[in-house]
Amino acid sequence: MPLRHLTPRDQRLFRQYGHGPTIRVPVPLIHRAFERRAAATPHGVAAEHQGALLTYGELDRRADALAARLAREGIRPGDHVGLFVRRSIPMLVGLLGILKAGAAYVPQDIGLAPPAQLDHVVRTARTRVVLTITEHLARVPRGPRVIAVDEPQPYAPAPRPAISPDDGAYVLFTSGTTGRPNGVKVTHRSLANILLTEPGALGIRPGDRVAQLLNIAFDMAAWEILGALAHGATLVIRGKDIAAAARTATVLIATPTVLSGIDPASCPRVRTVAVAGEPCPRPLADRWARQAAFFNCCGPTETTIVNTMRRHDPTAPLLTIGRPTPNNTVYVLDADRRPVPIGETGEMWAGGACVSAGYLDNDLLNAERYAPDPFLGPGHRMFRTRDLGRWTPEGDLEHLGRTDDQVKVRGFRVELDSVSAVLESVEGCLRAVTLKRDARTLVSFVCPADVDPDTARRAVAQALPYYCVPESVMPLPLLPETDRGKIDKSALLRLAEERMAVAAR
Repeated sequence: MPLRHLTPRDQRLFRQYGHGPTIRVPVPLIHRAFERRAAATPHGVAAEHQGALLTYGELDRRADALAARLAREGIRPGDHVGLFVRRSIPMLVGLLGILKAGAAYVPQDIGLAPPAQLDHVVRTARTRVVLTITEHLARVPRGPRVIAVDEPQPYAPAPRPAISPDDGAYVLFTSGTTGRPNGVKVTHRSLANILLTEPGALGIRPGDRVAQLLNIAFDMAAWEILGALAHGATLVIRGKDIAAAARTATVLIATPTVLSGIDPASCPRVRTVAVAGEPCPRPLADRWARQAAFFNCCGPTETTIVNTMRRHDPTAPLLTIGRPTPNNTVYVLDADRRPVPIGETGEMWAGGACVSAGYLDNDLLNAERYAPDPFLGPGHRMFRTRDLGRWTPEGDLEHLGRTDDQVKVRGFRVELDSVSAVLESVEGCLRAVTLKRDARTLVSFVCPADVDPDTARRAVAQALPYYCVPESVMPLPLLPETDRGKIDKSALLRLAEERMAVAAR
């Protein structure tokens, strides 16, 4: 029995805390939920972008025509179709057309992804067809059949292939910070489970306006896009101005980095906010939670957008990532994959409906990150998140950083997020990032630019051991972002080296 080393109390709490509620998912295929909305309210506005509007009925018809075209090209369930686009209404037509054809979409931002990455994606996902927009036709790698999704297709009824909930809905390529990007195959079952049950559905309903802020190649964009269209809301696709889209929205889904660039005071209509993708600073959470339902969430791409959520109360003693979402589980395990006692730190493993189908063409990584789930039993798998956490006495998960954010400095183990958390407690500091510069030194970055670096450094010295104190604290007006809306740590390290070189001269 995998729990026999625990006390009876910890065995009981392991099951109670670690298992999300069992809830029936109303529709097993996410695009069927959209089709129901299109049939019920064909004249409702599905999307708007830079002054252009598209109704649910017209979006459904255009996606049907594209799906018929894909079927004529030989696309069948189990296939992967590239969606190499920029934020636009044709992006939505392409995404839904691929799903209606029974295939999984493989999204890339054609304006940002370098040619070598597009080549890698085409080869790894074995995409025979790529959808793009006319102005970017020349950027698509040679080999696959290319269709310009912004060109009109002759109407034909959509095919009705036999699609299983265990078929792929999309293939997301992770950022590849530790090597080449890895393709993660996410199924309809996993996607419908998070988007069509609460709290993942975020209470989205007809009349809501969901801002589409994020890169199509980032899995949280699926939360924005399909979360809105499955529930009859209007998707507000941003142009270059993120804040302009946010100002008219009622629902925001973002990374903390993206959200930190939006002023809550300018968004009086926003009633729900969800953040994920990186740790959320407590000041940012408190600020938004005072005016909207603010959900702090966690979960890598491999566990289908997010698998834990918590509505934050600004008066709460802790900012946590909450509990497992419906039909999902979270286990806090030691290095031998045994549950640790409640309240002790371990590595979080995710189980249940959220677990994706695995990496494409990477058996070694699949064996390292996915394992049989001994707690749910035969036929179930769990995923190693590489996130550290512990259960609070109330049964919420406290996120304690990444296993790869635990670094050795002067021979001591340091959790970088712990240093950043102290910096974010300094008055006026909205965001902080701490990085290892070399074997002996840490460097921290804080924003906004008027944070006093000496005060910030003293705060760390008073709260943590000496080896956790950064050699320097650099105030910045803004922290640089990756194309996925996360902190660009490589750019920060380059900036640190440049500034220290100037100081040395």
